[in-house]
Amino acid sequence: MIIKNVNLETVCGITSVLPDNAHPEIAFSGKSNVGKSSLINALMNRKSYARISATPGKTQTINYYNINDELYLVDLPGYGYAKVSEKEKIKWGQLVERYLHSSRQLKVVFLLIDIRHEPSANDKMMYDWIVGQGYEPIIIATKLDKIKRSQIEKHIKMLRTGLKLIPGTKVIPFSSMTKQGRDEIWELVETEYIGEVE
Repeated sequence: MIIKNVNLETVCGITSVLPDNAHPEIAFSGKSNVGKSSLINALMNRKSYARISATPGKTQTINYYNINDELYLVDLPGYGYAKVSEKEKIKWGQLVERYLHSSRQLKVVFLLIDIRHEPSANDKMMYDWIVGQGYEPIIIATKLDKIKRSQIEKHIKMLRTGLKLIPGTKVIPFSSMTKQGRDEIWELVETEYIGEVE
């Protein structure tokens, strides 16, 4: 994918009306500190377009990034951040649920999981929930540069087992430092999902 232009077109909060877009939507979900903004910036070839924050849980909105007027990268609110009240968490959950149910252009959900650790209870819950909404998420195993190359297969197996992934689910290891996995994600999006809508 050659990125010609990027535009943060729509930002939706808890009370917002979600847009009815004409282009395919590719959504990204993940825990608050899993590196979602870094991944989206890497995909867009931008250093800091998606806001990276030292404070996890910063993305409290659904952000729609229009890429080349061809598709949207949709950044969903991060989950599992301890300092947010239960009431707020429920509202965010309802916002994401509303999005998954109402978007007519959503093609795939990428779920980001930290490759270094066993999936958390929140990760498992999110995976099961996305599957329950009728989607088969693709896993992006982030922070790849933090483990040794020899450990990669073992850690991917740990994610597969921990999340009880549906057999055949794709797991793409990704590093925001080296950009490993970036081309693989774009290739998948272009071949599997963009071609569906003309």
